[in-house]
Amino acid sequence: MASPLLFWPPPLSAARLRVFSARGSDLLLVRRVAVSSRVPILCEPKRVPILGGGDGVKHLASTIASTACFFSADDEQRPASSGDEQVSEVKWRVLHRWDVPWSWSTITLTILACGLSVLLTGSLEASLLPYFGLEGREISLDQKAELLFAGQLSVTAVVLGVIFGITKSFEPLPNDLFRYNLTKPFDLRDGWLLWAGIGLLGALIAIALTGTTLSIFHGENPQREQTDALIRLLPLIGSSGVSTAFLVATTGILAPVLEETIFRGFLMFEYFISFLCSLPTPASVLITAAIFAIAHLTPGEFPQLFVLGTALGFSYAQTHNLLTPITIHALWNSGVILLLTFLQIQGYDIRELLQPS
Repeated sequence: MASPLLFWPPPLSAARLRVFSARGSDLLLVRRVAVSSRVPILCEPKRVPILGGGDGVKHLASTIASTACFFSADDEQRPASSGDEQVSEVKWRVLHRWDVPWSWSTITLTILACGLSVLLTGSLEASLLPYFGLEGREISLDQKAELLFAGQLSVTAVVLGVIFGITKSFEPLPNDLFRYNLTKPFDLRDGWLLWAGIGLLGALIAIALTGTTLSIFHGENPQREQTDALIRLLPLIGSSGVSTAFLVATTGILAPVLEETIFRGFLMFEYFISFLCSLPTPASVLITAAIFAIAHLTPGEFPQLFVLGTALGFSYAQTHNLLTPITIHALWNSGVILLLTFLQIQGYDIRELLQPS
C-alpha cells in the first residue's frame, strides 16, 4: 500500500496557499486560497480533507488537524481596534457588559468593610467632640455646618480608602473601572459633560412627570419624613453665607463623589456583573437605582430617587466615566440648596414648601 503524502502549507508570506493530498502517483489539488502577505491571517482549527483509501489514511484523517485560513478584502483597509471599540460601533455602550477582576466574595466583604468603617468613623467623631469643647453646649449654625462638612469629609476619605485599598491588590485594573477622566468633555460617544447635561435634563423631565403622576393618584404630595436630609438641613439653609458654602461643599461635592463611587463605580457593575454574571447592564442600573433610593431612608421620596438613580446609572453606563454621574448628582444637590437659599432670602417659608400642611 502506498503511503499517503501530506503537503503542508507554505509560509504565510507566500502569494498563495495550497493544500495537497496525494495517493500513489495521483496528485489532487484540494483547495486554493488567495492570501495577502501584508495582512495578518485569522486562523481556526479544522480537519484536513484527506482523500485516499485504506485504514491508515482514515486513521490519519481523523486525528490530524491543520489550519484553514480566511482573508477578507475589507480587512486590508480596516484599522486595528480594541474589542471595546468594535462593540461600540455595533451598539450603544449602555448595553456593553463590563468585566471585573475580582469575585463576589471580595465584593461582599468590601461592602461590609465600608459599612463598618462608616460606623467606626461616626463613633470616633462623637468621641472627639469633648476635646474640641463642642459637647454639652449650644453651638452656632455655622459651627453645625462646619461639623457636617468635617463629618462628611472623614466618611468620604475612609470609605474611598477602603474601596481603593482593597481593589489595589487587583491592579492593573481595566481602564473603565473607577475612571475619573476630564478629557473630551463634549465627545458624542463618551463625553462626560455632554452626557451629564443629557442625563440631568432627562432626570428633571422624568422626575417632574413622576411627581405629577403621584399627585394625580394620591391627590397631594406626601409628607417628608424627619429622616429626609433636606428636613434636617432646613435650619442651616440660608442662615448665613458660611453655612451655605459648607452645605454646597458637603452636598454638592463630597456626597456625590462618595455615593457615585459606591453605587455606580463599585456596586452597579462590580457586584451585579460579577455575582450575577447573566444580569444585563440595564437590569443592573435599575437594581442599583432601587438600592440607591432605599439607602436614603425616605420611603415617600422613593419614586423620585429611583428615577434619579436610573438617570445616573445609564449616564455612567454610556460614558464609563464616573465624572458623568458625579456631575449630575452635584448639580442636583447644589441646585436644590441654592434654590432653597434664594427662596429663604426672598421671604418664603421653605419648611411650608417642603412640608405642606
